Amino acid sequence: QVQLVESGGGSVQAGGSLRLSCAASGRTISMYVVGWFRQAPGKEREFVATISRSGGSTYYGDSVKGRFTISRDNAKNTVYLQMNSLKPEDTAVYYCAAVVSPYSGNYYYTRTNEYTSWGQGTQVTASS
Repeated sequence: QVQLVESGGGSVQAGGSLRLSCAASGRTISMYVVGWFRQAPGKEREFVATISRSGGSTYYGDSVKGRFTISRDNAKNTVYLQMNSLKPEDTAVYYCAAVVSPYSGNYYYTRTNEYTSWGQGTQVTASS
C-alpha cells in the first residue's frame, strides 16, 4: 500500500491559479500510474488527469484540457496538478489516486475503480 496526501488547495478568484501536490509515502511511486479526480457536492467523482509511470505521457478530461497540467517528480515521490484559468465550475474536492501498472505509457486509467490507493482530498474553490 502507498499512502497519498494532497495539499495546496484553497480559495481563488475566477481566472486565478493553484498548484496541488500529492505526496506519496510507504513505497516509491515509480511503478504507479497516478491520477487526479474531483468531486463536487451532489455529483459523482470526475476524472481530471492522469500521468504515466515515468511522466512521459499525460491525459486530461475534456473539461480541463488546456488549463490544467499534471506532472511528477519520482525522486520526491510527488505528483503535481497545476491549475490555471480556474472557473467556478472547478470548485470541488480534489483527490489523487495511484495504481500499479505494467505499462510504461500509451494506456490511460480514467475510471475511479481502476485505482487502488487514494488520498483524503483537498478543497479547491474558485469564485467570481
